[in-house]
Amino acid sequence: MPTRVDDPDEPTDHETVDYGWVMQVTFVTTIVLGAPIVALLSAGVELPSWEARVSFAVRVGAIVWLCTAVAVFLYARRSN
Repeated sequence: MPTRVDDPDEPTDHETVDYGWVMQVTFVTTIVLGAPIVALLSAGVELPSWEARVSFAVRVGAIVWLCTAVAVFLYARRSN
C-alpha cells in the first residue's frame, strides 16, 4: 500500500503543538540530563545487585522522563 503524501497546498494548523518535535526533544533531553541525575541519585543508595540497579534506574528515569516531557510540552504550547 503506497504511503500518503501530504498535499503542500493543504492548509496547515499553526495553532497546534508539533508532537514530533516534543517527542524528539524529550528523548534527547532525558538522555542528556537524565543519565547524570540517575547517577548522582544512585550514589547515595545501596544497590547490591544488578536487579536493584536496573529497578532504581527505571523508577528514577521514569520520573525524569515524565517531568521532562511535561516541561517540553508546556514550552512548545507556550511558544506557539
